[in-house]
Amino acid sequence: MAETAALPAGFGELEVLAVGTVLLVEALSGLSLNGLTIFSFCKTPELRTPNHLLLLSLAVADSGISLNALIAAISSLLRRWPYGSDGCQAHGFQGFVTALSSICSSAAIAWGRYHHYCTRSQLAWNTAIPLVLFVWLSSTFWAALPLLGWGHYDYEPLGTCCTLDYSRGDRNFISFLFTMAFFNFFVPLFITLTSYRLMEQKLARSGHLQVNTTLPVRLLLLGWGPYALLYLFAAIMDVSSLSPKLRMVPALIAKMMPTINAINYALRGEMFSGGIWQCLSPQRSKQDRAQ
Repeated sequence: MAETAALPAGFGELEVLAVGTVLLVEALSGLSLNGLTIFSFCKTPELRTPNHLLLLSLAVADSGISLNALIAAISSLLRRWPYGSDGCQAHGFQGFVTALSSICSSAAIAWGRYHHYCTRSQLAWNTAIPLVLFVWLSSTFWAALPLLGWGHYDYEPLGTCCTLDYSRGDRNFISFLFTMAFFNFFVPLFITLTSYRLMEQKLARSGHLQVNTTLPVRLLLLGWGPYALLYLFAAIMDVSSLSPKLRMVPALIAKMMPTINAINYALRGEMFSGGIWQCLSPQRSKQDRAQ
């Protein structure tokens, strides 16, 4: 007779099911929309530009977050983590790489838009490619440090997904947290805020402002701010004073970001949405090729 998996501490049967269902919906919607964005970039020649390469980087990063959420959803529905401690380390590492890459790719897009709209010159491939490589190599570097002993990956309160362990609150965690957060949250946030602010100042006078200059900053704050607040609280207070359910909220919000980013950056963009529609309409694609 098979044993029934014990419920995580602080969670009831319906609550575990609800978290698993939310994660599954977030994962499938993020993978679908970002997969469509990646597919349209690869299939539509007009989209293969340096500026859209930055959007592709964001879509790949967000697809990774959604894949991470899918693994967490399956584990939550199973009510246990079936992949062992090594799987937890791999899951935490993969999730951290893609999360940092998503944040930094958003900042790169902001800088790319500033360059495009304010310098009146096209972003070159020899700038866009090194920028994307830097985003991913830097994110991989910071995500690898907990595997090497500075910081640590461990289970989220639900016990079915893994992230940076904030429960210890020791000097090792605090030193890693503040250093990592400065370079991978506050610096990208500053770049995003400054780029869009300069765009607004330069283009609002001429009436040619075609980009929402406040939404990307709000998305960064709303999507990743709750995690930042949780980590800050863990650095100065006993995080066990917060309920396990409350500590799961930042993870659920962050894993919703791939869907929001895909809608904001790809589907709302006239050129990208046109490319997606072209990929979804085989008849139209044949007509375009015939012309």
